[in-house]
Amino acid sequence: MIYHVVSLDEWQSVQDRPYSPASLATDGFVHCSGDEPTTLAVVNAFYRDLPGTLLALVVDERKLRAEVRWEAADPAPPPGVAPGTLFPHVFGTIDRAAVERTLRVVRDQDGRATRLTPLT
Repeated sequence: MIYHVVSLDEWQSVQDRPYSPASLATDGFVHCSGDEPTTLAVVNAFYRDLPGTLLALVVDERKLRAEVRWEAADPAPPPGVAPGTLFPHVFGTIDRAAVERTLRVVRDQDGRATRLTPLT
């Protein structure tokens, strides 16, 4: 399973077709993480100031039609992630049928991600 962070509003905005974040157009792939601790570190490095509810999509990469490549972070992984950690990059859209679970990112009063919980 791989993880992708998305705002609740963005995830719910177009439910009748595969998910296509802006990074697919700008970077050529969808940024993902390989596990929960890395996902939390990504939220804290890149999404900490983003208001609203954040989700972590738990994606079965075997169910994706797009190619997944595990690649090094460029230029470096976010704080709290070991050097040399590889990140799954999805070179296409995320098929909604590949999303096994949707988890809510729990943040503390300072906006720091502390854990992932089932979306209720």
